[in-house]
Amino acid sequence: MEHPSTPLEPTQSKARIQLIDALRGFALLGILAVNMALFREPIQASFMGLATDQAPLDQAATWLVSFFATSKFYTLFSLLFGLGFSIMLTRARERGDAFVPFYLRRLLVLLGFGIVHAVFIWTGDILVTYALMGAVLLLFSWVKRPRTLLIWALALFLLPLPFYGLGYAGLAFVQTQPELSTEFDRELTSSMATFEIDLAQAQVVYRDGNFLAITAQRWNELATLIWPSMLFTAPSVLMMFLIGAYLGRREVFQRVDQHLPLFRRLLIFGLLVGVPANLIYASLIGANAVTLSGLTQLIGGAGALHIGGPAQSLAYVGAFALLSQVAFGQRLIALLAPVGQMALSNYLLQSIIATFIFYGYGLGLSGSMGAAQGLLLTFIIFGLQIPLSHVWMRRFRYGPAEWLWRTLTYMRPQPLWRTTGLTDRRPSPL
Repeated sequence: MEHPSTPLEPTQSKARIQLIDALRGFALLGILAVNMALFREPIQASFMGLATDQAPLDQAATWLVSFFATSKFYTLFSLLFGLGFSIMLTRARERGDAFVPFYLRRLLVLLGFGIVHAVFIWTGDILVTYALMGAVLLLFSWVKRPRTLLIWALALFLLPLPFYGLGYAGLAFVQTQPELSTEFDRELTSSMATFEIDLAQAQVVYRDGNFLAITAQRWNELATLIWPSMLFTAPSVLMMFLIGAYLGRREVFQRVDQHLPLFRRLLIFGLLVGVPANLIYASLIGANAVTLSGLTQLIGGAGALHIGGPAQSLAYVGAFALLSQVAFGQRLIALLAPVGQMALSNYLLQSIIATFIFYGYGLGLSGSMGAAQGLLLTFIIFGLQIPLSHVWMRRFRYGPAEWLWRTLTYMRPQPLWRTTGLTDRRPSPL
């Protein structure tokens, strides 16, 4: 039953959980580290192993990002998305408010952000995927037993594994057949030659093109590469949504000190499973994928990443929760929390800064920076976002994008300026 006298309201600063915000801030660092490769070179360079990094220092930087960051942070953000969904759902039911219309409006606004971001700023957007999978997540709002969410998450985790196995086995079999292997390599070389032409054309557009030319290039990549590849990322996003919703139903972040054994298990499980799987991935992903042998290794590495990425993201969650119980960890969380409070604004700002650096309507440095320089730039950009976020959140209730998101979701202007002092750090729902 709806209660018009108690409509859904945006969560105020004193009603936030600082650990969740800090995890969002940490995830933004990892996301930028991974995305930097797609900023500094056209996205075609990352498809089929066409990365151009050759110097030993660049190879080391690529390996570090592959091991520590790739598929660990969009999955972590997905977990936090599902956690937020669960907390908002619980609050709405406690207040007797209608949740589904509110959440659909929230997702629709997020979808709008994602489309604008993808078409007019940068193609590597994740917001569209979150918005679409968020609508699927709504179907689980009627699940009564939290354990059911984990069962569905496990099913989504297992779903792609047979395809990785069959793909790897099929290519390995082709390698044992000389005639098939020769024909496959011939076709693959022809396809990759066409792909490399597309890469060279994209490089020119991104380095020298104006805003209209680059926007046209973005649209072509969205239609042919990015949005079709959503079929591969969507199951893992939904899987992590459900794990986050499970943690939210158990209220583990509201009472971290009472759930330390669970967080220890997440850390241990994540390290035992994630570290070896990601070692395999980081080692295999450097293979030359233009050959049949390289493509076989690439599929094997992708299968390892499917296991290791989510596992290691759970280890990060466990580590941050345990760190929150000691002085050093509390200082780290306090440092990162404002970044996470305005995570959407910072995510969009990262894209704006990076595309200005690399695209023709900015500094035009596309294709001129290696992985090591890109990693250094990652830390510089994120390092600037930390004090900027602290200054902004001292004065305002929300980041600018968060304010617009809330205003459109609640269909009325939200207060932006703070009327009191610094953020109250007491934990509560969101």
